[in-house]
Amino acid sequence: MMSRNPIHSPSPKSSLLRSAPLRAGYAISLLLAVLLTGCGRGQQQAAAPPPPAVTVAEPVKKMIVDHDEYVGRFAAINSVEVRARVSGTLESVNFTDGQIVNKGDLLFTIDKRPFQNALDQARANLVQARSTLTLTTSDLSRGQQLVRDKTITEQTFDQRTQAKRNAEGAVANAEAALRQAELDLEFTDVRSPIKGRIGDRRVSPGNLVTGGTGTTTLLATIVSTDPIHFDFTYDEAAYLRYERMSGNIDDVTTHDSKTPIALKLIDEKEFKHKGAIDFVDNVIDRSTGTIRGRAVLDNPTGLFTPGMFARIQVASSPPYEALLVPDTAIGNEQVRKFVYVVDAQNIAQQKYVTLGTIVDGMRVIKDGLAANDRVIVDGVARIRPKQKVTPQEKGKTAATDDKTASAKGQPAPNAAAKPDASKPDAPKPDASKADPKTDPKSDAGAKPAAPKQ
Repeated sequence: MMSRNPIHSPSPKSSLLRSAPLRAGYAISLLLAVLLTGCGRGQQQAAAPPPPAVTVAEPVKKMIVDHDEYVGRFAAINSVEVRARVSGTLESVNFTDGQIVNKGDLLFTIDKRPFQNALDQARANLVQARSTLTLTTSDLSRGQQLVRDKTITEQTFDQRTQAKRNAEGAVANAEAALRQAELDLEFTDVRSPIKGRIGDRRVSPGNLVTGGTGTTTLLATIVSTDPIHFDFTYDEAAYLRYERMSGNIDDVTTHDSKTPIALKLIDEKEFKHKGAIDFVDNVIDRSTGTIRGRAVLDNPTGLFTPGMFARIQVASSPPYEALLVPDTAIGNEQVRKFVYVVDAQNIAQQKYVTLGTIVDGMRVIKDGLAANDRVIVDGVARIRPKQKVTPQEKGKTAATDDKTASAKGQPAPNAAAKPDASKPDAPKPDASKADPKTDPKSDAGAKPAAPKQ
């Protein structure tokens, strides 16, 4: 009977010898992982993004004048209510509602017949009065001789003298009545007293209109349009500022001044209408603390209409040199405004500024900026304070860099990519004339394959 070999368990010493290579491999793997991680970090550090490119420019220097803006309304220089001056039946209307009428144009016609009759009667009365005056004058002339001859008494002579004076008064009265009758007949033609735009007619033909000095009939209204007034109010502080700026009570924006102004309508973006202030009131309203001013503007096209709203711009400072930057260069930090400037080390620095008005599309900087500062005008959203940037002068292009480099005798940045036009190009081999013996790609030079057996 065969005996089996007993199974021997491994000794602790052999187990340690077998696990040693495993530990060494694990250590090597860990070391390689650390090395690879370090290399990755180095590559990440080497691939850090470059500083952002921004466009910089110095502030623009310009002589400007500060302005104040107010809201007001247009008002007609002349406004007339056309009323009948004599009573009668309205016979015709001789205009179109809303048209421009000139001074003296016929507007309405009232029935002339009653007034023509009154005129004829006045003329007849005048003839009668003059005839009576002629008779009394003759009687008085004869009475002068008769009173000297004692043929008539002194009383009779005085009576003839009084009769002549009464006749002269009657003639004067008849002449006045005749002139009034002529005026009444003339007033039957209602004419425009001014040049302007007429409104709609208030009475239709055939209606009885009332004239005279009492309750009269309103026929239409006319307002002048060219030139036109613009009324506005400004506060007491502005009034004092204008007075002190002028240095003379009869100068800028004050009484009898001709201060230039600009105006824009509610649908316009620019103050393109020009005019001048021609009147400032002599009292400040106690209830509102404002004073009334008035400007006059030409209105040849009739664009401005009485009652229309508009904004007026009035100079509030003498001319001075200001710094201007584009509005896109200004940033907001709560209630403060700032701009980014680039220093000598190309670091973006934040400067807080005080803003003024907009002039020619650019913002006036009243305080906080120097004339030689390099202001970032493009790329503001890509940077943060104290960040390094790559500045590019505004308006400078790659073509400009090439010209500058050529002027200095240096190669242009993209010169290597451009072929030299002064050297002729090397002749290219003609594929149609390739040598079949030397051209490995030529089918003619290839040996024919051996036939299969």
